[in-house]
Amino acid sequence: MSSEASKVAVPESVLRKRKREEQWATEKKEKALVKKKKSIESRKLIFTRAKQYAEEYDAQEKELVQLKREARLKGGFYVSPEAKLLFVVRIRGINAMHPKTRKILQLLRLRQMCSLMYIFNGVFLKVNKATIDMLRRVDPYDAYGYPNLNSVRELIYKRGYGNLNKQRIPLSNNQVIEEGLDKQKIICVEDLVHEIMTVGPHFKEANNFLWPFKLKAPLGGLKKKRNHYVEGGDAGNRENYINELIKRMN
Repeated sequence: MSSEASKVAVPESVLRKRKREEQWATEKKEKALVKKKKSIESRKLIFTRAKQYAEEYDAQEKELVQLKREARLKGGFYVSPEAKLLFVVRIRGINAMHPKTRKILQLLRLRQMCSLMYIFNGVFLKVNKATIDMLRRVDPYDAYGYPNLNSVRELIYKRGYGNLNKQRIPLSNNQVIEEGLDKQKIICVEDLVHEIMTVGPHFKEANNFLWPFKLKAPLGGLKKKRNHYVEGGDAGNRENYINELIKRMN
């Protein structure tokens, strides 16, 4: 038999399939290269922003120390500016609760309809008159105060979950944050920490992206849930001492 006769004709459908597979492989390779390039650029940007934020926090700390020293030298004392950020923790259940109180807790994202897991849930809030008025109405059921940078960072890094398509997703990598907050130019955990801590222009979107924090029962327990903090209890505004409670619950 001749060599020409031994050749087997390849069906046209098989040729088309091979061509499609080659095209898909080329597209896949191109997408991988684009993704890799974008990832390298994102890492550089994240590093730059993290460095910038660290310098900003350091400068603020030094300025605060300087202002306190100047005030002391003049025989006075330095009054810190009014806080812009609150952290609120739910400390009591729903027994004998007024319907209005229940509604306020729901608005504050401290009440889940079908679960007891709302106890020891925590959320960030922006300080304004409406927020303070609502918190005062639900004082026996929550504890709140002004978190510092360390508390905000630890909460987001250790207990942070994002809300993507109504799913509770752990903030295990920056891609989760970028997917949820890319429109707000928030692409990494440090961006998120900075936006929350400074109560930035996209605080509402960033805070809504964060799932309410599920904290553990405080180490050492609580004293008196029904009493206000200034009366030796646990409820209500504890100002900067909220950081001590966060540390025990984180």
